[in-house]
Amino acid sequence: MGKRMEKALKEKAAASSTSQDAADDESKTPEPYSCTGMFEQDFTELCRRSGLQQGEIPPVVIRPKRPPTPPPPDPKAQTQVSAEDGEEEQKEPEEPKPTTYTTKDKFQYFKPTVQVEMENEDKPATVTEIYIRGWKVDDTMMGVLKQCLPTIEKLHTLYFWNTGLTEKTIAELASFLPQCSNLKNLTLDGNPVLEENFALLIGDDSLLANVSFRNNHITDKGAEMIGKALSTAKSCNKNLISLNLSYNKITDIGATHIANGLRMNRVVLSLSLASNQISDTGAKKLGEVLSRFPLTHEETVERRKLIREKGSPDRKSPSPPSRGRAESKDRPGSKGSGTVLDKTDKKRDKSSKKKDGKKSDKDKDDSPTKSKAMDAKKEKEEDKTVKGGAKKDDKWKKDTTRHGSKVSVVAEMQGTKTAKGKKTVGGKDKKGALLPESETPDVVEAINPLMDSVENIDGQLWIPGNRALINLNLSRNQISEGGFKALLLGVQYQMTLNSLQPNPALKGLMRISLNKNAISPSNDAVSKLQELMTTRDPFYKPPSQSPDGDSQSHGGQ
Repeated sequence: MGKRMEKALKEKAAASSTSQDAADDESKTPEPYSCTGMFEQDFTELCRRSGLQQGEIPPVVIRPKRPPTPPPPDPKAQTQVSAEDGEEEQKEPEEPKPTTYTTKDKFQYFKPTVQVEMENEDKPATVTEIYIRGWKVDDTMMGVLKQCLPTIEKLHTLYFWNTGLTEKTIAELASFLPQCSNLKNLTLDGNPVLEENFALLIGDDSLLANVSFRNNHITDKGAEMIGKALSTAKSCNKNLISLNLSYNKITDIGATHIANGLRMNRVVLSLSLASNQISDTGAKKLGEVLSRFPLTHEETVERRKLIREKGSPDRKSPSPPSRGRAESKDRPGSKGSGTVLDKTDKKRDKSSKKKDGKKSDKDKDDSPTKSKAMDAKKEKEEDKTVKGGAKKDDKWKKDTTRHGSKVSVVAEMQGTKTAKGKKTVGGKDKKGALLPESETPDVVEAINPLMDSVENIDGQLWIPGNRALINLNLSRNQISEGGFKALLLGVQYQMTLNSLQPNPALKGLMRISLNKNAISPSNDAVSKLQELMTTRDPFYKPPSQSPDGDSQSHGGQ
């Protein structure tokens, strides 16, 4: 009896220890998962660790594509078959299975999936595009994407359609998108958010080039934030190329905010405001930005700061104060204590004067030859001084004014790479001589509109408008004759400015869409604008002519 009791107590103690170990294992925090860059593997494991059951994890599938067009039937093969089976009865050909679509069981089509495209379907680490459509991306799912998306090296496109995003999920999305170094295309369509914080996705640190915010119920509140994200007097988005804001609720107030964002932005090439509520007031503001506009007080102050920071070449190179007094910061650069180049010139002049005092008459006869040698030596020393940081002549001043910032000049002198990946030519050749101005390419990324040429009209500083925008879509709005005339004046001003000051990087508006507005297509302003923009369209083809060089109508006479 005693042995049985001891055995029962031992079994009970073993069972209790086993259950305690199991409870301890469950209470332990699992080790953090390190993503491998293989999206399907990382996504599934992170969803499992976040508490989703196996049936709740959306599967990762290859995005379906339209099948290629089958080749036409070979007529020779059909003739050969008919000759062999001429006497036999021809059987009706079986209908081939459809190849333009695929079928799924019952509601399988509506189950959440994550569609991807790869460079090579045999290599899971080559995901380039991710599409999420028609199911809610909540906080848990956004946390999973936050961990796995930055590790996908080749990801360049992210697509969210009707995914129920909220203010929190958009803010979290904006926090980790800059970590995706190759991500350039973002689509957030059909995601209305009450706070309208979409501007977080195109902030100063954004690397996105093409962004679409269609059908998000964006009002003037969201348009104001987006306009400030495009540019202000002190900041500018330097990567966004295309922005689509169609099918929203933007009125003239919102269009004014967007136009203000284009004042200092010279990067955006395409803007769509189709299917909104914009009328003549918003169109006039856009036309003003395309032509020319006066600087505001804040912009004028910022312009003065930039001019002061740029300064003169003498003020840029550090030099010690003169013997008699300290160097004054308010003194103009031309009357300063002198640069390193000036001091070397003075020392050289003094030494040359001492030597000339001890020369004989014979040495004086050889002075022209020696003076040439001294001039050559002086030029070499000037080149060294220019290489060390001082400017050689006023040509660099001209280049600084032309590019609008010191960054462009430095990029040209050092031969650094621009944002587009093209290497700029240095300011000197291999021998150290300065290159001609025509051989030094423009650095478009460094242009600051505030440093452009200004015109003083009635006490206000006017600068040329935005000529970087080449595509503008204002279809299906409420624009009437007044708005069309303002846009027409803006395009005419751009064409005039292009003829007077041609710039290969700033060609002005090339295509504008104004269909289905509150104006008759036969209106004079509409026909003039269409006629003007027809020849500016990059896909425009002039009408064909007869071989004699005249139109066909003249050829019949």
